[in-house]
Amino acid sequence: MSSSTVRATNYPAIKNAPVVGLAEGNGSFSNTVLVALVLVVPYVVKSITPLVSRGGLKTYLFLLLITGLPTTIAYWIFMSIYGPRKNEKVVLPNKDITEYIEFKDKEMKAKYVGKEKINIQEFHDAYFDGKVDVKGDILDILEQRHDWAKFNMNAELMKYVVFTLIPEVAMHTKDQDLEQVRGHYDRGDNFYSWFLGPRMIYTSGIILNPDIEETLEQLQDNKLAVVCSKLDLKPEDRLLDIGCGWGTLVAYAAKNSGCDATGVTLSKNQAAFGNERIALNGIPADRARINCHDYRDIPQNQKFTKIVSLEMAEHVGIRRYGVFLREVYDLLDDDGIFVFQVAGIRPTWQYEDLIWGLFMNKYVFPGADASLSIGWVITQLEKAGFEVKNVDVLGVHYSATLYRWYKNWISNKDKVIEAYGERWYRIWYYFLAASVITSRQGGASVFQITLHKNLNAYHRINGVKNHYSIHVKLDKEPQ
Repeated sequence: MSSSTVRATNYPAIKNAPVVGLAEGNGSFSNTVLVALVLVVPYVVKSITPLVSRGGLKTYLFLLLITGLPTTIAYWIFMSIYGPRKNEKVVLPNKDITEYIEFKDKEMKAKYVGKEKINIQEFHDAYFDGKVDVKGDILDILEQRHDWAKFNMNAELMKYVVFTLIPEVAMHTKDQDLEQVRGHYDRGDNFYSWFLGPRMIYTSGIILNPDIEETLEQLQDNKLAVVCSKLDLKPEDRLLDIGCGWGTLVAYAAKNSGCDATGVTLSKNQAAFGNERIALNGIPADRARINCHDYRDIPQNQKFTKIVSLEMAEHVGIRRYGVFLREVYDLLDDDGIFVFQVAGIRPTWQYEDLIWGLFMNKYVFPGADASLSIGWVITQLEKAGFEVKNVDVLGVHYSATLYRWYKNWISNKDKVIEAYGERWYRIWYYFLAASVITSRQGGASVFQITLHKNLNAYHRINGVKNHYSIHVKLDKEPQ
């Protein structure tokens, strides 16, 4: 099949992928086959091993217990290596790996020659350690990743899943979350300012016009306006921002709507920055504040007419997700509005999506294991008692935001290296580049969900005026 069936775009709003960057990866996997293997392997082992061949059900169950995990790991690795790409519509250039990568490590240089591809996890770890370099801009090189990299679930990745990710998913204690958040967000405000810019907002912006290149500040201002409009903020409102970051939304909402606004973050740096920003904007301390504590410590006797949480719930974790949403439900007035923005991967994933997610969990957002599909999120919200009014999918908007962060990071390279060292520069350089791609192509996305309590007495008619997705401006009257 020819690459002519796949077209590139040319919008000023985003980093447009070249045709080679639109190649599909391998997403081969079957839960049915995996379950069958997990059940059959212990039976086969029992049948061919003299020591246990005469055992009964208890012997089989014991073998099932000890072979289940190795069988699962082997199946994941096998399918990631030998499964086909979803389609071959994009023909890869088939260049030598050394046209993309410069190997500085002697062993790697001897191993990777010609058309030999490198596992993407091995590549990024080596890149962070300075053992390899890219020949050109890393984003441009990653656009061509399927021509030089393999996306296999290798032993190193499976080790991380079994011994780090799964235990963290099972725990998510207050102390664990505190350590991870402060270790990440209290690194230094300058570190984040060098890619977030003056707004200091670490969530997706919104494109309003794809035909122009809006600045990062415009994208974030668009998002602030959209969120506050969905919340339908009024001076008498009491707003709660859970996971408020550096407090920009709290300050914006209080200043522009006159509402009483409270932000909550675990980061000391963010709380101090946010309260200073509130003061600099002339907002009285009794009308807006940033509190530094765990969301679990918000007094349950408090009630808020509006609640917002933008890309914080990923850190709550899978185990506590439902509990968190029920706590939000209890904090919200019966006639209140909840705007919930959360990131997640696609259910029809490819292995490169999963490997990117593991990289993010290890290097960028430790503990953020609840980045799941929109279907799973909606189910959890409805179980907690919410009704969904509207969902906006913002993946490509996040790609546009990330691309501006990426360019900011590059422009501040010398400052970053001087303050934090080259390794930190390289990790974020790779993170931002890879994330521009995965959010653009749907591997991971962001969902902005407008909700209210699913109660008979909730006046749904009040939300029609600001339900913007149904207000269509026609180019001409229909015939």
